[in-house]
Amino acid sequence: MTIYQKIAEVLSLPLRSVEATAELLDGGATVPFISRYRKERTGSLDEVSVRAVENALKSQREIEARKAFVKDAIAAAGALSPQIEDALDKADTMIAVEDIYAPYKPKKRTRATMAREKGLEPLAKMIMAGRGESCLAAARRFAGKNGVADEEDALAGASDIIAEWAAEAPRLRNITRNSYHRAASLVCSVAKGKEGELAGSPLAGYGDFSQSVRRMPSHQYLALRRAEREGLIKVKYVLDDGSADLDEALGRAFVPRNAGKECAGFIGEAVADASKRLLRPSVENEVSAELKEKADRVAIDIFADNLRQLLLAAPLKGKRILALDPGYRTGCKVVALDAQGNLLEDTVIYAAPPREDIAGAKRTLDRLIRTHRLDAVALGNGTASRETEKFLKESGLVSPECVYIVSESGASVYSASDIARQEFPDKDVTVRGAVSIGRRLLDPLAELVKIDPKSIGVGQYQHDVDQALLRDALDYTVMSCVNAVGVDVNTASEKLLSYVSGIGPALAANIVAYRAKNGDFKTRAELRKVPRLGDKAFELAAGFLRVPCGKEPLDNTGIHPESYNVVKEMAKGLGVKPGDLAANNGLLDKVDVEKLASKGVAGVETIRDIVAELRKPGRDPRTDGDNDAFVPGVADFGELREGMVLPGIVNNITAFGAFVNLGIKENGLIHISRMSRRRISSVGEVLKLGQKVDVKVMEIDFSRKRIGLSLLMED
Repeated sequence: MTIYQKIAEVLSLPLRSVEATAELLDGGATVPFISRYRKERTGSLDEVSVRAVENALKSQREIEARKAFVKDAIAAAGALSPQIEDALDKADTMIAVEDIYAPYKPKKRTRATMAREKGLEPLAKMIMAGRGESCLAAARRFAGKNGVADEEDALAGASDIIAEWAAEAPRLRNITRNSYHRAASLVCSVAKGKEGELAGSPLAGYGDFSQSVRRMPSHQYLALRRAEREGLIKVKYVLDDGSADLDEALGRAFVPRNAGKECAGFIGEAVADASKRLLRPSVENEVSAELKEKADRVAIDIFADNLRQLLLAAPLKGKRILALDPGYRTGCKVVALDAQGNLLEDTVIYAAPPREDIAGAKRTLDRLIRTHRLDAVALGNGTASRETEKFLKESGLVSPECVYIVSESGASVYSASDIARQEFPDKDVTVRGAVSIGRRLLDPLAELVKIDPKSIGVGQYQHDVDQALLRDALDYTVMSCVNAVGVDVNTASEKLLSYVSGIGPALAANIVAYRAKNGDFKTRAELRKVPRLGDKAFELAAGFLRVPCGKEPLDNTGIHPESYNVVKEMAKGLGVKPGDLAANNGLLDKVDVEKLASKGVAGVETIRDIVAELRKPGRDPRTDGDNDAFVPGVADFGELREGMVLPGIVNNITAFGAFVNLGIKENGLIHISRMSRRRISSVGEVLKLGQKVDVKVMEIDFSRKRIGLSLLMED
């Protein structure tokens, strides 16, 4: 079975689609490009499927590369046989490959190694063969030779060798794995002397935590690993049906059927030693790695989904923004931005204690609003945010419905970054931070791509998961979002351009440099003049780059330049000009997709996509969202009472629930069990990031300032 066949089988996809996708990926095409512009080649695979093929292809090729290495290593050791080759060919997981390699793998100096050095391997083979003479009698032949003290020493060495054979036997490893997967539990206990520290920790619940391996929730496993890493708890595996039962099963599987009673007993003891000393610790490490991999995958998927929702939040287009980064002692940093996010003016007001110059703050804001015709307010949600919000709404300068609370997560990271210094070389970090807050309201995607995704604040245990996998998933998510929306080539930042299919950091810098030297791009075709932007890069990028108000109207659509002739053929068939088709549903309804496809102009899927794009040329998919300002129902934690029904907005999603902004400093938590009357497998089935919800206050922990909520469900 080829790797393409394996992938097709695992993903339940047509083999032809997998083969075509792999060929395109190997040719340098990106996932967004393949899923958008190569539907005829792939059988209309969507982006999720193309990404799945990309990941599966990488995984399968890693397995095949490891197989080749193992085969060469075993051959070099002179031990390769047709049976081993066949086993390697059939191995379909990395664990199966490693099991085959285990007996031939270079080892550290072990007890079995030292026994072999004393020449005791023949004794171990004699005992495994179950010959008639007693084990003790056989051992006498080796006593007093090669450093073997006596018969007991010889038998101990033979036992160590047999134990190592048992630990390397694939069948015994599988029996042990199955036992742990079926009947093992993780049991936690408080580390010595850490009782007080654990009691005051958010991880306090793991002091006496116990859960079976097969039912272990991902977020709980990551949490107990963190508690263990911090030295707060001890964690051990416990077999629910007992270690003795496992040892007995291992002995039955390993002891030769023709072995005499004495030899069988000796081998059984060696297997029990192998189980305790080698097999179980090794399998426990494997199970821990599997649990960690699964937990990482769940946490990363949640993080990536949250990030996608945040990046694709509806922009507040066409608004001129008053942005405020609130503070106490140092005041509130204020900036005025035009509708494109350009900085018009910056200043500082003192609307909160200790200075609290309310009159002066009102005068300053009144002047800014009138001078720059500002019509929306972006207020950071950090320190002094509530006091500043109260001042704004009581000032009479702005309507409460125009005040948007914006997450500051990552703003300080941006402020101190090279990107921020390049954009505002003469401004300090506080001004840059306020600008970032305002731009996040104007265009979340364009601003947030400048920040390390891990700093955006919508993850779960992001510092505990595999960082390489996290980085790959988040980078892909950003790229996917950028290409789904499209990028204005004349206004996009270098960072935003770098995520466009086929571009990358170097070409993004070249595009910005060309733009600075030659002015705005008039057409997509002009991109070919950018240094080092060749035919392949143009093919991958052109459909995702927009040129508003250029010479070619189609350059401001998601229609690829390679398909402009299709639009001309449509127009010709209808007896109109190509420009007449845009947003003209009457004409577009008359397009005969099947007839055009039969002429070989393009494939059916491509033509349908072109028609859909012409119906809404230049459409931003994010504008379908709700971007009304959130008006909270309470202003202080002390106002909360059990049973209250409040409006809220979802600002983080985890595996166990959703955190909701209620308009106060403390977020409330809706546990997954309080989201639906039906059983759900994930929070994402019910809630999305940024969604406005009505919640009921169920519990209030005044000492720890925790709020338990339930989602108000319709009857």
